[in-house]
Amino acid sequence: MIPAMPATKAPAHRSRRRPRPAGGASVALRYGRLAAMGAIAVLILIAGVWGSWGCAQHVMLSKGREQGTLTVSRCADEVCWGPYEPVSTGSQARERVDIERSVAVETGKTYTVVVKPGSSDVVRTGPAGLLHAWVPLGGALLLAAVVVAGGLRMVRAAWVLCGLGVALITAAWVAL
Repeated sequence: MIPAMPATKAPAHRSRRRPRPAGGASVALRYGRLAAMGAIAVLILIAGVWGSWGCAQHVMLSKGREQGTLTVSRCADEVCWGPYEPVSTGSQARERVDIERSVAVETGKTYTVVVKPGSSDVVRTGPAGLLHAWVPLGGALLLAAVVVAGGLRMVRAAWVLCGLGVALITAAWVAL
């Protein structure tokens, strides 16, 4: 034996985590936190789907609806409008239809659209319109990722939600 070496074994590695109390109250609080944060994350995702479905339903379920093209002539604060030319049978030409103003709509451009039933409002169709309609869900995925990581402490699942949200928003931005 080397004289400089201690004769006893080195202590085992100690964890930096604090030991949890052995009471039933802490277990109930832990499961209560998990239930509350899980409910909040699910509520955020439901709100994202609800916010997206208002436009997405017209884009995804466009069969049997009036389809045509819109040439944007003018824009105001939150609305752009222009003449509507029908493409589908049974659709009527209109001098003015309205579309929500966003970065996806520019004056002078022509877009394929679907008319919302019972109104003069239209929604953009095609891949760009579909992705744009689901952008609120992308934001909800990002927000839910924060809740899942911080409240549920499920980091891998949070990264998956975050990646899906970023992918959806990026795809919508690229498609525009």
